Amino acid sequence: MISPEQAGVIIMLVGIYGLMAKREPIKLVLSINVVSLGLVLFFIGLAYSPGRDVPIMPTDPVDPLPATLMLTTLVVDVAITSLALAIVIRMRRDSL
Repeated sequence: MISPEQAGVIIMLVGIYGLMAKREPIKLVLSINVVSLGLVLFFIGLAYSPGRDVPIMPTDPVDPLPATLMLTTLVVDVAITSLALAIVIRMRRDSL
């Protein structure tokens, strides 16, 4: 069975391949997004602790910081992706 860390590394490698192999700006932006999502999966997989409780009045709590940081990373990634796609659309419109 593949672990979340291994899946995250594989997804990051697919995104890096997209960055190296593609020339179109939209595909480059999407490749950066894939690398970021692979990184999030990797860190969430590292922070996973089986058999631990949620951090609301627990006896054996799991650390909520990694999940919080990765959620913030996803929100920032969506904002950066939308800005980059808007810039690509603007560049394409100005070049015509």
